[in-house]
Amino acid sequence: MTGFTPNEMMTIAASRALKNDDVCFVGIGAPSAACNVARLTHAPDITLIYESGTIGTAPDVLPLSIGDGELCDTAVTTVSVPEMFRYWLQGGRISIGFLGAAQLDKFGNINTTVIGDYAHPKTRLPGGGGAPEIATSSREIYITMAQSKRGMVEKIDFYTSFGHGEGGDHRKRLGIDTAGPTLLVTDLAIWKPDPETKEFTVVSLHPGATREMVQETCGWAVKFSPALEETPAPSELELATLRDLKARTDAAHKRDAAAAKRGSKDG
Repeated sequence: MTGFTPNEMMTIAASRALKNDDVCFVGIGAPSAACNVARLTHAPDITLIYESGTIGTAPDVLPLSIGDGELCDTAVTTVSVPEMFRYWLQGGRISIGFLGAAQLDKFGNINTTVIGDYAHPKTRLPGGGGAPEIATSSREIYITMAQSKRGMVEKIDFYTSFGHGEGGDHRKRLGIDTAGPTLLVTDLAIWKPDPETKEFTVVSLHPGATREMVQETCGWAVKFSPALEETPAPSELELATLRDLKARTDAAHKRDAAAAKRGSKDG
């Protein structure tokens, strides 16, 4: 890829999916970057909500966690976590839940709990937090992650956040009336679920990416749309916005780390 990195392409492609009138429940990391690029470019009126209860937040730098003071400082209001989940999320007021994944299968089921056996895991991950509720109560779910065979697997080790289950009408059979995962954006491609089977299918390859590259970094047999497209390359505005956001974030975090180090010495 020329002029931009695969991760930059992933973030910008994901940001484009968001609309100005969306109310978005934002995950930390890549989802947060995508949502804030959208806010700073084509969707200035988007409502960003983080799990800590910050509503309508407009951070100048990307938060380290849901408890980052930057979120509360720039929010329209901050509510309690029970109100956040009961009134906003379970009340059907969230149009998009934007999540990341440590492990993902072809039906959009997410694991962020353990790698390996639950009782004796190879790796214990941060856990679900509010993601399981976001996955079932948001009207739609967008997912973003970098591709790897370790992350995109035939069968996840633990169901943290329910996607389309075993595929087809599994969500509906369980009484879940929201759409579930409707978009997956990776560093190589854009994926959407098949209308019937709900298996993620590649609908667009990013510039420079090939079918072979996508298959080599995915743990299941990949399906490609007959009308496969190429993702438009990032514009100058999109790239400048993302890079400025990342630069501000890096500078702020370095200042915070330096201040914490000075404080520990003074103490």
